[in-house]
Formats: sequence, structure tokens, C-alpha cells
Amino acid sequence: MLMGQLALLAAAVFTGAALYINVVEQPARLELDDRYQLIEWKPAYERGFAMESSLAFAGFSLGLAVWWEVRHAGWLVGALLMIANWPFTLLVIKPLNKKLMALEPAGADRESRAMIERWGSLHAVRTALGFAASLAFLWASVS
Repeated sequence: MLMGQLALLAAAVFTGAALYINVVEQPARLELDDRYQLIEWKPAYERGFAMESSLAFAGFSLGLAVWWEVRHAGWLVGALLMIANWPFTLLVIKPLNKKLMALEPAGADRESRAMIERWGSLHAVRTALGFAASLAFLWASVS
């Protein structure tokens, strides 16, 4: 059942990283002026995307593999919650990301600030999906 524990670990690390972004990084970013806020958001987003997308895929793959082996619904639910981050990101967050990435820091203003604030709210959904997946994996591992 090592794969199950690794699925839980991937979900928990994903959740921790996403929670850190929402509770620590985003509030600190919002304290900056508009220009520096955008300057900070761009590289932080790129690094966070690479890490979170990899963890989401790992949690999904491992959870699905364990479900295939033991057929406990918790593994399937957790796997689906982990992979739900991908379509949510591609369909809901990515259009906003593209707008933010296209902005030049010198042109940052209230509109860019509002977009970054909106981005933080949308990212909170990713945190919730990771937390729910972690709970599903935990339930499956103790059952």
C-alpha cells in the first residue's frame, strides 16, 4: 500500500503548498504597490504552477492506481479531486493568468491589482480541492 501513502503524501504536499500561497504569499503580495505586485506574481506563478501541476498529476496517478488495485471509493474520489485541479486551472484560471502575464509592470494599475486579487480567490479553490483529496485519501488509507 506504499502507492496509497504516496498518493496521500502528494495530496498533502499539494495542499500545503496551495495553502501557503493563499495564507502567506498572496497577502504579502497584496501589500506591495501595483507594479511590484505584478513583478512578484509572474515568477511566483510560474514556479508554483510547475510544482502544483506535478503534484496534482502524481496524486491523481497514484490514487487511481491504488483504486484500480483495491477498489475503495476513497482512492477514486481523491484521485478525481486531485486531477480536477487541471481542468479548473485550464478553464477558469488560465484566461486570467494570460492577461496578467501579458501586462508590463510599468502599466500595472488598479485593474491589475483587481486581477491578482481575483487570482487569489480562484487559487483558493485549488487549495480546497487538495484538502478534500487529502481527506479522501486519508479515509481510504484507514479503512
